[in-house]
Amino acid sequence: MYSYKERIEAVELYIKYDQCMADTIRELGYPSRNALKQWYEEYVQLGVITKNEDRCKKYSRDQMKIAVDYYLEHGRSLSRTIRALGYPTRETLTKWIDELAPNERKVRIKRSGMLQLSQKQKNEAVIELCVREDTAEAVANKHAVSRCSLYKWKNELLGQETLITMNHSNQTKLSDDRDDLLTEVEALKKEIHKKQLEIDILNKAAEIIKKDQGINLQKMTNCEKTELIDALRIKYPLNELLKMTGIPKSSYFYQKKVREQPEKYSDLRKTVKSVFDTNRKCYGYRRIYSAIINMGQVISEKVIRRIMKEEQIIVSVKKKRKYNSYRGEITPAVENVIARDFHAESPNKKWLTDITEFHIPAGKVYLSPIIDCFDGMVVSWTIGTSPNAELVNTMLADAIAVLSKKEHPVVHSDRGCHYRWDGWISAMENAELIRSMSKKGCSPDNSACEGFFGRLKNEMFYGRSWKGITIETFMNELDDYLKWYNHSRIKMSLGGMSPILYRRSLGFAA
Repeated sequence: MYSYKERIEAVELYIKYDQCMADTIRELGYPSRNALKQWYEEYVQLGVITKNEDRCKKYSRDQMKIAVDYYLEHGRSLSRTIRALGYPTRETLTKWIDELAPNERKVRIKRSGMLQLSQKQKNEAVIELCVREDTAEAVANKHAVSRCSLYKWKNELLGQETLITMNHSNQTKLSDDRDDLLTEVEALKKEIHKKQLEIDILNKAAEIIKKDQGINLQKMTNCEKTELIDALRIKYPLNELLKMTGIPKSSYFYQKKVREQPEKYSDLRKTVKSVFDTNRKCYGYRRIYSAIINMGQVISEKVIRRIMKEEQIIVSVKKKRKYNSYRGEITPAVENVIARDFHAESPNKKWLTDITEFHIPAGKVYLSPIIDCFDGMVVSWTIGTSPNAELVNTMLADAIAVLSKKEHPVVHSDRGCHYRWDGWISAMENAELIRSMSKKGCSPDNSACEGFFGRLKNEMFYGRSWKGITIETFMNELDDYLKWYNHSRIKMSLGGMSPILYRRSLGFAA
């Protein structure tokens, strides 16, 4: 591809040499004669040479129609149309013709001078060869092919066992009896019909049932065979289709009767979709199964999985980078009291906390929650636009407010700067809470809290477009989710109950 500057230089030198292509190309070493001619004609018509980026621009619908109309009215020649209009490429013009004037494009001719026919045209030519009253040469001329091609197609379609050889001294000549010839023609017609039926069955199997074209029909189920037969009954008799697919007539009508009956799980499909949609589209098959069981319906978990697969009910999952609040060793770190033991026998024994970031087009939002290890309930949370001391201190004050005088839980966090400032430390000491910290850069030490953030973002944040959503609106949606998480969202580890319902079932205050 030559640059715009090179093409301008070539045209100017061509004009200087009184349009002598040989001298221009000899001095510059480029381009070809046709390219130079095209550049000069473009320069004369437009007064300037089109830049490369202009050549790649899209054409309007009117330009497409002008090009196709010129092609149809002037001999259907691609080259002639492109030379006359100056656009587009052969490939592009071919696509335009197929789009605006289907079946009007001239078929390309091979080097042998013979037309390239479709499979359907080949089949018609073979049938005409077999039932002809004229010579084979006449049939070949009619279809613009050679006699050799006709007999080659006949061999491919009918097989060698039905081949009738001619014009060989060591082979038997055809009978002159007209009745024998007609009998042989009928046999060939039946063979062609049979082959065409096989082709159509394989094509329909690939199109409707999504089977490979080389599939063994005997390995297909009766339900698949019934669907295949129904698709071809307009073209072929039922008895032929039954014989070809190998399905008994009684089995075929039984499958039709079963397919016409209303689906067994039609109401269940609506219930599964409703549970999925009303729960923020974040329930997998286990929680959907548990929710339906809680409704009083008895159904197999495998049925739920199959319905979700057929209805394309999929929970979107996406991973994003984690917010990091580490700012160095501000104050001495404390011991890891939790030691990755996130199990608690009762509420308000072990609390976990951390900060996570949400990045939306309107800006950044930060969430600071406290998670109870007993049942995963969010004890308190604060949402803000800055990960400052006020964010975490307010959250801690709200959490302390729900404690009784006898409750002094362990509060585990990472080594973020928020949990090492004087305000946080003094609030912990005044409430007699026990501090616990993870190792530096060791997220598994606080994996239960990290897991909560992952579930929250997969169910509420990822897979949605937040374009046009304000910071305030997003904060309200996040707050609604956390309330739903505590009151309505079921957890399989809690027996299919929400955290608050689980606490009430055990007699704890919620």
